[in-house]
Amino acid sequence: MTQIKNIVFDFGGVLVDWNPRYLYDKYFGDEQQSQWFLDNICLYSWNLQMDGGKPFAEGVAELQAEHPEWAEAIGIYHTRWVEMMGGEVEGTASVLRRLKQKGYGIYGLTNWSAETFPLIRDIYPVFGEFDGIVVSGEEHLLKPNAAIYHCLFERYNLQPEESIFIDDNADNVAAAKAVGMESVRFADAVTLVQQLAEYGIEL
Repeated sequence: MTQIKNIVFDFGGVLVDWNPRYLYDKYFGDEQQSQWFLDNICLYSWNLQMDGGKPFAEGVAELQAEHPEWAEAIGIYHTRWVEMMGGEVEGTASVLRRLKQKGYGIYGLTNWSAETFPLIRDIYPVFGEFDGIVVSGEEHLLKPNAAIYHCLFERYNLQPEESIFIDDNADNVAAAKAVGMESVRFADAVTLVQQLAEYGIEL
């Protein structure tokens, strides 16, 4: 087994808690209506368009034209986006800092809008710990497309076989393995420590 030198983290669901329900449960005052809206109007697949580089103003206007009766609710997906953020995922930042203290390179690879990531980057101190970050919205590339992984390797001169990727999405984990990285699917920080130990990474 090649020695791991670099640890690559996904952000949402691994380091920080992002969930549109935090906003829409408040907006509608009804959890069932909130879930229906996100399942039928502001779908995750629509959000991915912004993560892939589409301007929010454009994405919102298109969806409002398609569903004019929901124009206000669609609009706050952008104007009140920060209300979708929760706290840090318990324990992961501590694991990351321990890895950094042990000398591992620490990198980020996230599907995130280039417009919204700067709004919260300074709110969570953990984002200051990274040696490099690739944001999908800035690159107009999305996981699990192999191109965004290669963007990370080339930008920071990383060897895939010396790197391990941590993501909560099974497709992204599989894509990382397909480009030559080790990869684990994130469940929680305690399990992550056990998963890393299987690759010889002791904390």
